[in-house]
Amino acid sequence: MVRFIALNGFIALHTILFCIWALLLAALGKGGEPVHRLVAVPWAKIILRVCGIKVRVTGSRDVDPMVPRIYMSNHQSYFDIFALLACLPLHFKFILKQELMGIPLFGLAMKKAGYIGLEREDPRKAIKSLVEAAEKIRMGASVLIFVEGTRSPDGNLLPLKKGGFNLAIRSGCDIVPVVISGSRRIVPKGSLKINRGTFDLNIGLPIPTKGLSKRAIPDLMERVRGAISSQLEPKQE
Repeated sequence: MVRFIALNGFIALHTILFCIWALLLAALGKGGEPVHRLVAVPWAKIILRVCGIKVRVTGSRDVDPMVPRIYMSNHQSYFDIFALLACLPLHFKFILKQELMGIPLFGLAMKKAGYIGLEREDPRKAIKSLVEAAEKIRMGASVLIFVEGTRSPDGNLLPLKKGGFNLAIRSGCDIVPVVISGSRRIVPKGSLKINRGTFDLNIGLPIPTKGLSKRAIPDLMERVRGAISSQLEPKQE
């Protein structure tokens, strides 16, 4: 109980302080990249360290930070966010559910980092978010999206959402599957208890989309699903 209270209290206070730091950087005219690099990345690394969480990363040598791509990750725990920020070796823009953008201070800090809120219940607003993401890609930024749209309660891969694949076709950039395995044991969905431990993050090889039409989306979805499910722990898929 003491660890539960201490860690969650630390994360809350740590997040508030780093949100203020993000807003100060923005007030000094710093854009999304400095906020991501100087705020979001160290924020995540410190939380992982304090909570006693280690992330085993594979595939990072294949990442080219100079090439804008769409990174599509599965989602098992809210600690996935910390792992991706801490371990994905490039500047990227998160595409996150719009509800997070409404959190006081935290949502504003994410906007200053250039992250994008996705309104899942309103198709028109969702399209607007994807257009915004496509514009950021054209400006040279990679984006990252949780391709299931929400956290899996048991680690099994949920049905994939089409939004990210529409974005890939619209922008013509490669899709990179990212596989998170075992993070559900750290913080299961619906729980705030933080367990010590280690989980895996695998960065896959790029899947080209240039020149493809929307008719290719079902095949792309199957390829990404296969790339993710093949790297999950046994007994999951």
